[in-house]
Amino acid sequence: MKILSWLKTPLGPLWGPLDSEGNLTSVEWGEAPEGVEVVAGHPVQSLMEQYFAGVPVTGLPEHFTLQGTAFQQRVWAALMDIPYGKTVTYGELAATVGSHARAIGGAVGANPCPILVPCHRVMGAKDKMTGFSAPGGVVTKEWLLRHEGVIC
Repeated sequence: MKILSWLKTPLGPLWGPLDSEGNLTSVEWGEAPEGVEVVAGHPVQSLMEQYFAGVPVTGLPEHFTLQGTAFQQRVWAALMDIPYGKTVTYGELAATVGSHARAIGGAVGANPCPILVPCHRVMGAKDKMTGFSAPGGVVTKEWLLRHEGVIC
């Protein structure tokens, strides 16, 4: 297996597996596994570095593949439309996608690429802070929203 070289971030190390064509398939938290080929200088690595430097990252980068159902793909595409520094509720996202908030929650929770596909920008009703599937849960979500200037 080839992996994107890991990044040191304020949230801990991040890395990502690459498919046979060199496309990133997910963002993983923690130390990269041993005995794998590490690819340095991948375009997605630069985007992640920009994000943690405070530069808004928009749109899906090239060399990026999301595996999921057609419904999940629609939800993840809608997540990409949430601007840096803004949030939406599950209900608002459901209205955009044409579904129910609970179904949206399942697709958001299945997002394989947190941060790049900004699921942390989705809030509960009345902007209530709700769960986050990445390590650290709500604490990580709060850090990301604070980093983007959404909360102080």
